[in-house]
Amino acid sequence: MSVVPAGALPAGVLTAEEAAPPRPAALGPRARLLPSLAAVYRAQLSRARVARIPLLFVATFQSVGIMILMRGVVDGGGEARAVVAGSSVLVVAFVALNLLAQYFGQLRASGGLDHYATLPVPPAAVVLGAAGAYASFTVPGTVVTAVVGCALFGLPLAHLWILAAVIPLAGAALAGLGAALGLLAPRPELATLLGQLGMSAALLLGVLPPERMPEAVRLVRDLLPSTYGVEAFARTFAPHPDWAHVLGDLAVCGVVGVISLAVATWAYRRAAVR
Repeated sequence: MSVVPAGALPAGVLTAEEAAPPRPAALGPRARLLPSLAAVYRAQLSRARVARIPLLFVATFQSVGIMILMRGVVDGGGEARAVVAGSSVLVVAFVALNLLAQYFGQLRASGGLDHYATLPVPPAAVVLGAAGAYASFTVPGTVVTAVVGCALFGLPLAHLWILAAVIPLAGAALAGLGAALGLLAPRPELATLLGQLGMSAALLLGVLPPERMPEAVRLVRDLLPSTYGVEAFARTFAPHPDWAHVLGDLAVCGVVGVISLAVATWAYRRAAVR
């Protein structure tokens, strides 16, 4: 079989290789969730470190100040446990809910979501990485608040290790809620307002002893994700903690955290395509 040279073909006639449509370049594999999550977490942690440390100091100072004020009203017992536990988790609410709502609201308004949309990372990695970075800043403030509260009200320090479970679980629930509020709010000002309202709810419903609340307010308190972290922490101050109830509260907090982060991921996809 003879091969006809390309130069011998009539004008306008293309060879088979030239006539075939160009093949699209092969895309690289999409990044996996865990490596993407680690990369986003490190990036968010380094960016927020300088700007958020002063705010973390404010959150800790605020919670300690609330406990000092409540010391003149609450003598001890179950009410003291509620005040210390609620004030400690309030640090988590200030950073993970309030500041994260503001961050995602500003990110959406400034077009920063377009940058993340161009990266080959799953949406869940962006939400979880940012939420984890902000929640990490709450660890020192929460521990300091808990230690100061125990000293103020004479509570035991033996079970403060439970914070290793309370902080990530309550932080996940509140961070997911904060991210969803920031991504769903049509304007950054509204995202800031919603974050402030959420933190105020955590303050009023988490720090004040539930025994002094009306029944209707208690029902609203049960809808707040941080409530279960507060309850789990407060139960550990009892002389003989009911660990079954503690684990139950932590389990509820964890389930709420998964749901809120899933909603935040959906809100991110919804905001990124607009």
